[in-house]
Amino acid sequence: MKLGNSEIIWLGHSGFKIKLNEKIIYIDPFQISENEKEKADIILITHSHYDHFSQQDLDKIIRDGTTLICTPDSQSKATRLNAKLNLMLAEPGREFNIADIKIKTIEAYNEKKQFHPKSEYWVGYLIQSNGLVIYHAGDTDKIKEMEKLTGYAKKDNQFIILLPVGGNFTMNSEEAAEAASLIKPTLAIPMHYGTIVGSRTDAENFVKFCEEKGTKAEILEKGK
Repeated sequence: MKLGNSEIIWLGHSGFKIKLNEKIIYIDPFQISENEKEKADIILITHSHYDHFSQQDLDKIIRDGTTLICTPDSQSKATRLNAKLNLMLAEPGREFNIADIKIKTIEAYNEKKQFHPKSEYWVGYLIQSNGLVIYHAGDTDKIKEMEKLTGYAKKDNQFIILLPVGGNFTMNSEEAAEAASLIKPTLAIPMHYGTIVGSRTDAENFVKFCEEKGTKAEILEKGK
């Protein structure tokens, strides 16, 4: 998806590649193509589960000097990656400034499930630069902390949100549409389906539920 000089590419599951200000940012790459050739300037990891911190996939895209931002429970895994990285640790409420890109960490957790407890301090990410704001929610339910994101949908901003819709471990499509309605983005994009849990139908239902609530939503095709 082209957004002026920027681009958001869905890699499958919860993985994305974002081209922003001549920087290549990856988020939670998992089972990405062997043909993925663009090396990462920045990698954001939401938590340590194998489908979000995948050493096999990270080794395809890292280089010496890549900045890796990950949660503390991922730190030991990060030391086994095959490059000299600029490692930064994330927990909710932190802020990182890399060149002219601002990255904030947002809470991500389950309220009534045991898979992603709040006590782990896992995160989603808010990426901001030049009027573009991208929110990758990580593995989460609809949580009260999302209310503070509504202010990013300003007239001079494009506010894109990436929400899990597969259910079981995260929100299902209807819950994710409720979260999108709360956040009020310019555009909502579904993720966390089609690999381990969830299907294309979940993504389609998410778009339908969003439209019923007056929220613009779109499915990204893999690799586009």
